[in-house]
Amino acid sequence: MQDWRSYLSDEDLATIERGQWAQPIGYGVRPALIVIDVQNYMAGEKDGNDPDKYPYAAPAVAWPAMRKIETLLSAARGAGAPVVYTRFAIDREAGDAGLFDAKIGAPDSENVYLEGTHGSEIVADIAPEPGDLVITKKKPSSFFGTPLLPYLIDRQVDTLIITGGSTCNCVRATVFDAFSLNFRAIVPSDAVFDRMPISQAINLFDMNRCSADVVETSEVVDYLTGLNS
Repeated sequence: MQDWRSYLSDEDLATIERGQWAQPIGYGVRPALIVIDVQNYMAGEKDGNDPDKYPYAAPAVAWPAMRKIETLLSAARGAGAPVVYTRFAIDREAGDAGLFDAKIGAPDSENVYLEGTHGSEIVADIAPEPGDLVITKKKPSSFFGTPLLPYLIDRQVDTLIITGGSTCNCVRATVFDAFSLNFRAIVPSDAVFDRMPISQAINLFDMNRCSADVVETSEVVDYLTGLNS
């Protein structure tokens, strides 16, 4: 797990202790696995990635996280848990980017998040399988403007295992919405990734402090495996 303690002062640690922050939420009995935006524009090339070709990619952290996501996918499917993939893709001709283009100006490239490009596709190594739900979203949260909530309600899901990237943006937004909707949010720290180490560490800290349980993939696999025992 990314160590966030090095970023915290003694006063910060005392505040956490006084407020009894970071209490464990624990797991429910009906989980779903969410794989957020593990697309080519985020992952880049496995070997010898060219940052000019993939300006938004973080291959050094994305590919190790994907190996953990593969393990979680196998365990979730083995447990009969729903699997949901999200992909972020905008269509400039349709003008659906909203303020995103004002804040983050992606070039017109085959390797960014524009609809219909290579960059917008889910990485083939962890491609969805028949029966998985794939949602295209236009905002950070997997819930905003998507059918995710009614899908989870229909399946009586109470626990969301949230993976993918980036930790500071779409993962965090999804976790906070999940918490607000009274889902138990579980974040395997080694199955989410961010472009900057400080962003990874502090966002994991914040989620663990007030909205999710941040754990290791191995613990989640044990939980999923135990559902069938």
